[in-house]
Amino acid sequence: MLTTDDLRFFAAIARASSLAAAARDLNVSPPAVTQRLRALEARLRVHLVDRSGRHLTLTDEGELLAERGRQVLEGLSQIDDALAERRGEVRGHLRIVAPLGFGRRYVAPVVAAFQAGHPELKIDLALSDRLGGVPGSGSWDLAIHVGEMDHAAPGLIMRSLAPNERWACAAPSYLNRCGAPENPGALRTHSCIALRENDEDVTLWRFRSEGATDGERVRIEPNLASNDGEVVRSWALAGRGIIVRSEWDLIDDVRAGRLVRLLTDHTLPAAPVVALLGARRQARAARTGRFLDALQQSLEPVPWR
Repeated sequence: MLTTDDLRFFAAIARASSLAAAARDLNVSPPAVTQRLRALEARLRVHLVDRSGRHLTLTDEGELLAERGRQVLEGLSQIDDALAERRGEVRGHLRIVAPLGFGRRYVAPVVAAFQAGHPELKIDLALSDRLGGVPGSGSWDLAIHVGEMDHAAPGLIMRSLAPNERWACAAPSYLNRCGAPENPGALRTHSCIALRENDEDVTLWRFRSEGATDGERVRIEPNLASNDGEVVRSWALAGRGIIVRSEWDLIDDVRAGRLVRLLTDHTLPAAPVVALLGARRQARAARTGRFLDALQQSLEPVPWR
C-alpha cells in the first residue's frame, strides 16, 4: 500500500532531472534514493523510472503515479488549509513570483513582515525579469506583474494594486552635451538605451500627446541594451543616453535631479502594478488573500507618488 511519504518521495523524483538532483532535493545520499526507488518499484511490481540515459525519464506507470500522487497530496493540502482557515490560522506554503527590481524593493519587505507575523507559513519568493505575460502555471500561487496587461490568462484572476507610468528620462550631463529632444521623432537622432525584458518589442517606443487620438511610434536604435533594469538605469545616470522606465524606478532620481523627465507633454503606455492569482485551489486560500491585502496596504498611498 502506498503512503503519503511514498507519494512525496516520488514527487521529488518526478520533478528532478536526475537521481542525484532528487537526492539533493530530499537531502539524502544518491544511493539512498536509488535503494528506496528500487524498493518502491518492487513493492508496486512496476517499473517507474527509465535510468538508461543521463537523465531520468518516467515510464507510463511513473507518469501515472506522479500525476495521481500530485492530486492526492494537493487534496490533503486543501483539507489542511480548510481546517486551518476555520481555526483562523495562516499556514501552509505560499509561492510568489515578482519582477526583480520591483520585487526586491516593494514585495520582499512585505514577505518578510508577513511571514514573521505568521510563523507557521512558508513563503517562496522568486524574482525574475523574465516573467513575460505570466502564463498559467501550477508552480506559483501569486504573481506580481508590472506592465501592460489587458486581461489575465484563462483560469487566472487579476487584481490591480497600484498605478504606474512610464517616463522618458536622461541625466543632466547627457542633456548638456546633446540637448533634449523636442518631440518623440527627435529620439531617432539621440543615444537611447533599451531594457530587454520579457518578450516585448523594446525598441519601439510609443508616445501620445495630450488630446491626440493617434499616437506616435518611434523605432529607436539603442547604442546600449541590457536585460538588467539596474544596469540600464546606471547607464542613464552616467549620461550615456535616454531611457524609458517605470515611474516607481525613476522617481527618486528625478526628485533628486539625477535624471530629468523628457517629453512631458506626451505620455507613454502605462505600466500598472497588478496581482495575478494562480489557477490552483491553493491560490485561493486564506494565506494568499491575506498576503495580497498586506501588499495592497503597503502600496497605499502609492509610495512613488
